[in-house]
Amino acid sequence: MTPPPHRHRFRQLALLPALALLLQAQTTPPSPADIYGPLFAAVQEARVFPDGKTFADAVPREDPQAILAAYRREKPRDKAALAAFVRRHFAVRGEDTQAKPPLRARIRELWPVLGRAPFAATPGSSALGLDSGYVVPGDRFQEIYYWDSYFTMLGLKADGQAPLVEAMIANFGDLIERYGHIPNGTRSYYLSRSQPPFFALMLDLSDDRDPALAKRRLAALIREHHYWMAGATCLDAGGACQHVVRMPDGSLLNRYWDARDTPRDESWREDRETAAKAAPRATTIVQRDLRAAAESGWDFSSRWLADPMRLETIHTTDIVPIDLNSLLWITENRIATRARALGDAATADRFEGLATRRKAAIDRYLWVAGERRFADWDRMARRATPSRSAAELFPLFAGHASREQARAVAATTRATLLGEGGLRTTGIRSGQQWDSPNGWAPLQWIAVEGLGRYGEQPLAKDIARRWVATVARTYAETGKLLEKYDVEERKPGGGGEYPTQDGFGWTNGVTAAMLERWPDLGAETPR
Repeated sequence: MTPPPHRHRFRQLALLPALALLLQAQTTPPSPADIYGPLFAAVQEARVFPDGKTFADAVPREDPQAILAAYRREKPRDKAALAAFVRRHFAVRGEDTQAKPPLRARIRELWPVLGRAPFAATPGSSALGLDSGYVVPGDRFQEIYYWDSYFTMLGLKADGQAPLVEAMIANFGDLIERYGHIPNGTRSYYLSRSQPPFFALMLDLSDDRDPALAKRRLAALIREHHYWMAGATCLDAGGACQHVVRMPDGSLLNRYWDARDTPRDESWREDRETAAKAAPRATTIVQRDLRAAAESGWDFSSRWLADPMRLETIHTTDIVPIDLNSLLWITENRIATRARALGDAATADRFEGLATRRKAAIDRYLWVAGERRFADWDRMARRATPSRSAAELFPLFAGHASREQARAVAATTRATLLGEGGLRTTGIRSGQQWDSPNGWAPLQWIAVEGLGRYGEQPLAKDIARRWVATVARTYAETGKLLEKYDVEERKPGGGGEYPTQDGFGWTNGVTAAMLERWPDLGAETPR
């Protein structure tokens, strides 16, 4: 019987060991350590995966040389950055085994996951009871937050969740009636401050036309406006009290402020440490400025820092911010419109006058004609701050910018804030989460709506396209919708006091609203 051919080969190799070794060297493929070299070593030494075999078995999503070139270019330094890099470029066992629903479908699936039932407050708990259902942002944020909720509600409306939109509006109206304002979030430790006032815009999302309810909502809007303007009655020689600032010509604008000057309950240790670094500045001043930045929603950002690289130089209460004053202009106009619809001409006239005076003050102090931009204003330095941020798009969103101002802001946005994956928050890399390279869902929407209002539709849609692609790409890689994103590298965002959160209410809402407006954005394959 003739032996099979492979037996002859084995006999020959046994007789010729040197030739066998040569053939083996020529045919054995390189191991992952051979292929990926420094990347492989970095991942294993950082223990990105508890089991070293996990990365050794990972499947590349693209050519290994392209992956190594990206590694050399990005230079991920820490474990979190390495983990994000690996998940972008490799399919990892146990993380890619289940098919993900399309992004739009996943957002719809998450509404009931993030939804919560009404509840009564428990003695000793920080949670404030609510009488209607609501949606939370997700992850560590298991209560409703004021300005987050507006952007969440955009998605709820797009997805046909009108009853839940009405329930959330009812909760916010009730909070105003109970506390005189909408707190930062529904915890007792948030009651000393609010957040950017979007209640007037929330009411625009409602389809309810009951006259009695309209009257109650108008009363709530007026009461909220009073909360922001209460400091007008106690202005002293320093020119500021509570949320109100007297400008050099005597006009009144607003700032972020907090009624307490102690460390925040939710960041007690961090605030004490920051205040200690700020000596000889008074601890109470620093702590109030930290709280005021939390009220802004931009906690934290170089917008509020004298030295953009040092959090302890925070001086939020010295700054008259463009976003807050644009939102209060909206509030004053909505009050006037609602009052006139209810036949209250005196109230309508009064608030129209307030809005007119606010716009004049904004144009005088917060528009920098020589630089063709809107800006925050430093009341101590008595000039506009140098900070360039996405906040300067709020006048376009509100609708009080002139056509010339809008064209200038559009050009600035295109030149300085547009990243590969969406709109940058600022142009400064400070390590704070409300700075570059991060982009945030609410600011994408503010930009898209504002630019669209003034006929800058190509730029508006381009921002939306870049943002949706970033969200879709990260979702494809991680299965998550995140609080913030790095819009330069199109990956999960970083910085801040806590890890990037998953959920995520306002990302879901803004992305759903954009896809509802431009369904073709969802057809693009994430790159």
